[in-house]
Amino acid sequence: MNAFIMDLMNTDFVYWHWWLFAVVLFIIEVVVPGTFFLWMGVSALIVGGLAALFPSLDTSVELIIFALFSVVSVVAWKKYQSKNPSKTDHPTLNQGGAQYIGRVIQLSQPIVNGVGKEKVGASFWTVRGPDANSGAKVKIIAIESTVLRVEPVDDVVN
Repeated sequence: MNAFIMDLMNTDFVYWHWWLFAVVLFIIEVVVPGTFFLWMGVSALIVGGLAALFPSLDTSVELIIFALFSVVSVVAWKKYQSKNPSKTDHPTLNQGGAQYIGRVIQLSQPIVNGVGKEKVGASFWTVRGPDANSGAKVKIIAIESTVLRVEPVDDVVN
């Protein structure tokens, strides 16, 4: 393995080697989710451009530039993503019961000792809230994992 690395270090990379490497990284990016390989591919394109402009650049310098651009671009992208999360028109898409918050339901089973079961939508949920008789109306105020938090409601129509 060390001989391979030494041979690699002694090989003169030309600009099109870097561009070919960038294409390979972009293909990997398409197959593997995330954006890690995208930024490495962009870095390879930049180094290829520098190698085309400055053909006398040493391979070790090119590799160092590639490593630096890769690390800086990945870190910068992660920082940007954390400050600017992607917006969606379906914010509760993967949050099963979030769509039920605010809904008023009529209990088919009583809540005893603060716990009950109720079918909401197509699923049965554990219901937690003040004790209530079967037939009482309650409002869903929160979702905690697979538990619906409810509070009693007086004469409210769905």
